[in-house]
Amino acid sequence: MTRPDSTDTSRDAASFPSRLWRYHGQQGELIPLLQSAQDHFGYVPRRAIKQISATTNVPESTIYGVITFYAQFRLQPIGKYLIRVCDGTACHVSQSQMLIDTVEDELDIEVEGTTEDGLFTLLTVACIGCCSLAPVIMINDDTHGNLSAAMVRKLLKKVRRNERKKAKASAGGR
Repeated sequence: MTRPDSTDTSRDAASFPSRLWRYHGQQGELIPLLQSAQDHFGYVPRRAIKQISATTNVPESTIYGVITFYAQFRLQPIGKYLIRVCDGTACHVSQSQMLIDTVEDELDIEVEGTTEDGLFTLLTVACIGCCSLAPVIMINDDTHGNLSAAMVRKLLKKVRRNERKKAKASAGGR
């Protein structure tokens, strides 16, 4: 799953209104429009809410109500690396809370939070579907199982180290 980079300036608001053309006042258009905005921006920014409101004549307050009601919508950008900690039954009894606590401590964020540098977002999910590997986390599309707190810390440090190497390489390549 490719995630939009929150610093990607090629995804600008000017192209979003073109996505609104296919909706012509029919009932039930709000959720598809919000999904379209989130697909485009990686979250539903305030400017998209204003544009959807202007197009549909649905008050912004109603749009916010829908966004906050459904867990699929986000009002803030997610990190480059989406960390999903499974908290399903098998993972829960195999110490998934320890994984959550470790990620929170290592990254100084809470569940549903994003690091200040925009690199990581932490979520819990009901089940990843890898119960035999419990406890399990996913970082973007990579699944990691049978984890201890030390293994999670090592994994997070490896991701940060790789990001620093990429940053140095791109800075030196200019």
